[in-house]
Amino acid sequence: MADDLWPFFDLRVRTPSVELRYPTDDDLHVIAALAAEGIHDPDTMPFFVPWTRAEPLDLQRGVLQFMWGRRASLTREDWSLPFLVLHHDEPVGVQDLFAKQFAVRRTVESGSWLVQTAQGRGIGTEMRAAVLHLAFAGLDARAAHSGSFADNPASAAVSRHNGYEPNGEDIVEREGEPARLLHWVLTRERWTERRRDDNTIDGLDGCLPLLT
Repeated sequence: MADDLWPFFDLRVRTPSVELRYPTDDDLHVIAALAAEGIHDPDTMPFFVPWTRAEPLDLQRGVLQFMWGRRASLTREDWSLPFLVLHHDEPVGVQDLFAKQFAVRRTVESGSWLVQTAQGRGIGTEMRAAVLHLAFAGLDARAAHSGSFADNPASAAVSRHNGYEPNGEDIVEREGEPARLLHWVLTRERWTERRRDDNTIDGLDGCLPLLT
């Protein structure tokens, strides 16, 4: 049954191997537990904010608070859709799609993470492809942006495999040290050239008035 008050709970994006599902509160507890399993080696940091440095219980509480905050603060002018990712029905991580002033700018950004046991299997590339289908086919975006640290080649590979092109770089602060941040962009035209016909979206219509 469709949820008229919060239609995002019905939103699904699927490819032959992954499903992106807007998370319920039960799903958020699954996500929190996944994060505590481990996302990256302790001597690396793929995120701007080093949230994974927390102790397991604090980390899980922080994940819940962050996700609840994303839900509570959603507006047409500033929204985020942090999907639970399932690979052949197994929860493996989060794929986020977010935008500011989307109705005017028609551009989106993305961020993601996978539990370590699911990495290196092509899942990151597939879940990005799914969220790009939502952005371009579902929301009629003009461009999608992403960023990755220069010492995180796996993230850069996901962008390249999905057709993104280099879009400059910056030096930013990361855990008190300078870090080289690579920018990536995928235009609608380039996405259309590579568009797949095996991705589907369900439950979007009720969400559109809250996003565009």
